[in-house]
Amino acid sequence: MTSAAHQDASPAAGLRALVVEDDAPMADLVASYLDRDGYEVQVTHDGIRAVEVARELDPDVVVLDLGLPGQDGLEVCRQLRTFSDAYVVMLTARSDEVDTLVGLSVGADDYMTKPFSPRELVARLRAMLRRPRPLGARAHPQPQLRSFGALSIDPLGRDVWLDGEPVPLTRTEFDLLGALSARPQLAFTRRQLIDEVWGSGWVGDEHLVDVHVLHLRRKLGDDAAASRYIRTVRGVGYRMGTGA
Repeated sequence: MTSAAHQDASPAAGLRALVVEDDAPMADLVASYLDRDGYEVQVTHDGIRAVEVARELDPDVVVLDLGLPGQDGLEVCRQLRTFSDAYVVMLTARSDEVDTLVGLSVGADDYMTKPFSPRELVARLRAMLRRPRPLGARAHPQPQLRSFGALSIDPLGRDVWLDGEPVPLTRTEFDLLGALSARPQLAFTRRQLIDEVWGSGWVGDEHLVDVHVLHLRRKLGDDAAASRYIRTVRGVGYRMGTGA
């Protein structure tokens, strides 16, 4: 097991990780890397049991395989999102775009396609755990409450209201909205948003941003054709709208 001295030096020390993978050797490999990085790790190989363990453990991060016995990773993630805001990285042996979009549509924060590097997985989790961060607040002082028409964002309390009603966002959705709203005059490229939200070391399909923007727009009642809050800048990416 990881030494106490190593755990104290690790950014993941004291954090809980749940590994849900039906391939026992793969699960043990991932768990060993997470353990070395300082996590308290639990492993389960079954989708139904995964939800039970998540309720008991209250993990900070979940590494979740798509293909599981009992119930698949999509259903596990869907159920997780009813009671947990843990960061979820979904593992899949299928790399086609449909599976990726479906996986992210149930609330996964990131995905990796098998075969993958456990070191890269740990690096991605480290990047996630650096969030939330001030989103440029030191360089660009901002009032605590950001308002865009009927939309209000509290970056410190991580709350969002639309017409006075709370809007439930995942951590990644909030971080994306936070990045856009911190500098509303800036048109962000996908790469810039990935650097802000997922970290500069993230490697993968940059259209991941589009999926999360789609989710945000749905929750904010936005129409992509005439978006009030998250506007598409053709040939560039996205910027914050005024709410008008």
